[in-house]
Amino acid sequence: MSTSNLRRRLHHGDVDGRKNEHVDISSVESLNEPLLGISSDDNRGSEVYDPRRQDLWDDDRKKEQLHWSFLFSNLIAQWAQWLANIIMSSGSVFGRLFPFSLDNQSNTAYISPLQEERLNTLRRRLQIPFDGSRIEHQDALRQLWRLAYPTREIPPLKSELWKEMGWQGNDPSTDFRGGGYISLENLIFFARNYPNSFQMLLNKVHGQRADWEYPFAVAGINISFMLIQMLDLQSSVPSSKSGIRFVELLGRDENAFDHLYCVAFRLLDAQWLVKRASYMEFNEVLKATRTQLERELVLEDVLAVKDLPSYTMLDN
Repeated sequence: MSTSNLRRRLHHGDVDGRKNEHVDISSVESLNEPLLGISSDDNRGSEVYDPRRQDLWDDDRKKEQLHWSFLFSNLIAQWAQWLANIIMSSGSVFGRLFPFSLDNQSNTAYISPLQEERLNTLRRRLQIPFDGSRIEHQDALRQLWRLAYPTREIPPLKSELWKEMGWQGNDPSTDFRGGGYISLENLIFFARNYPNSFQMLLNKVHGQRADWEYPFAVAGINISFMLIQMLDLQSSVPSSKSGIRFVELLGRDENAFDHLYCVAFRLLDAQWLVKRASYMEFNEVLKATRTQLERELVLEDVLAVKDLPSYTMLDN
């Protein structure tokens, strides 16, 4: 498939990724016949030499040799994968001593010192829960309001006005739960770096909308949580294909997670419109968004978040 096909601009009609989809499929043919021949001990009394019997015997020996060769090669492959898994899971020191890639044979990744540093920084961000009593967290909420509604006065931290942004109650701090403080940072990053897309999604200005729309802010928290799971960020070493590819992107851009969040939010809204979804279908749309991102992340020529086909939908 050519790069031009992958680098097309996504429209609402093909956000499911079913057109020009880059799929790598490998198959292993199973053996339909036994490798070992069936021997017979009948007629042992006849010792007359028969060339046909000798040919059958030779065939049986070849089949037996093939069978043992097959078993031995499988054993070697399994042993090599087992050894590689031990090396790669032993930490960054061994990873640096043995910087090889297993591609399809293993789902572990070599992590460079820079990638490891940025991955640890991201993980530290994940460990910070939102705390409404902390001044810096309160200030971050106010900053988000200022970015969302620059001409309006910032309301108290407990106010019915927060519902306009898509919080479920009058106290946004009660909505963070699984998302943590990073989900608020993601929303602020989105508003700062892609203000046009942020405002478009916040105000639901495009497309035919449902009577019961998804709440913007709470959807953002769910997207943060979905990405954490999809990218395998809570494991010691990412093992999923998406997680391994993300570590590569993180090595090139320390803000890769935040940029990917913005792509995911824009893609979720596009999926929402295509499916003509309503509030009760939010989880289904979120799952479809994850599936599409997983497809795009494993494309061979994706070297940065900006190379993702869905990135073209973002408007700065």
